[in-house]
Amino acid sequence: MSNKFAKFRNWLAGDYDPLKNVLDTDETVSDSREEIKKENRKIISEVDAEGSTRRLEKAEQRGFDLVYRVIAIVSCLLLIGVLLFTVALLPRYGVENPESTTVVKRYVESGLQETGAINIVAGIILDYRAFDTLGESHVLFTALICVTILLRADSKNLRTKYEDFYTIKQVKYHDLNKDKIINRVGMILVPCIFVFGIYVLLNGQNGPGGGFSGGSVMGAGLIIGTAAFGYEKMDRFISTKTAMWITFISLAFYSFAKGYVFFTGANGLDNHIPKGIPGAILSGGLILPLDIAVGMVVACTMYGFYNLFRRGRT
Repeated sequence: MSNKFAKFRNWLAGDYDPLKNVLDTDETVSDSREEIKKENRKIISEVDAEGSTRRLEKAEQRGFDLVYRVIAIVSCLLLIGVLLFTVALLPRYGVENPESTTVVKRYVESGLQETGAINIVAGIILDYRAFDTLGESHVLFTALICVTILLRADSKNLRTKYEDFYTIKQVKYHDLNKDKIINRVGMILVPCIFVFGIYVLLNGQNGPGGGFSGGSVMGAGLIIGTAAFGYEKMDRFISTKTAMWITFISLAFYSFAKGYVFFTGANGLDNHIPKGIPGAILSGGLILPLDIAVGMVVACTMYGFYNLFRRGRT
């Protein structure tokens, strides 16, 4: 009772405000309510933004799906129309089409004179349709690059220094050169395979053979030599990195050589490349050098594939 009287007396004297604590509490409560409201507004805005983003992503996805389907349908219809139009221009069944034999007659009648190659197949592949062969060689080179990217293992892309230690880090794990039978057979077969591969490669313009078949034989020789003599000896003869450089140089030579011929032929100019005497080794103009380039690409690609798949490193 005395405490209340003292508060009343202080209030009369102006030294005490009885509503002070109440107001402070109200202000604190109001401040807390404002903070809660701000947090709620922030959460609501974030939820709205996330929902808007999701709705936008879904709208973009629906728009992309719609455009993709429209383009796919239009492309298919155009392709079907072109094919049907082409079929409509073909001669009827049983009717002779003289235009279909024009290219064949050109190859048979003028192939030897225009290409200098007795083997007309080599003349077609490396002269008339050399651009297609260039693309095929680049396909092999691209495949070798892709396999190298995927399978090459070194200290930069191993998760631990012990990862797959025996199959990647240990070179001798896959070596078969300690087997005396394989070693002796390899000493007899590998030289014969290389001689035969070189013969097939150099004889492409005169008979069956050429870059692809000769390169395949030589690539088989490199693989057998690696199995028979071991990686260390074959690396001293030709490493995987050297094989890749040979492939690159061969493709570069092919590209520049045929680019020169294409340029002169398209502009009606003489390329001044002698075709030689038909039947001789040095005949066929650029056919022999291009055969060698293609053969190197095929052989080195086979050897590179074998090394990467068996050893996992370059």
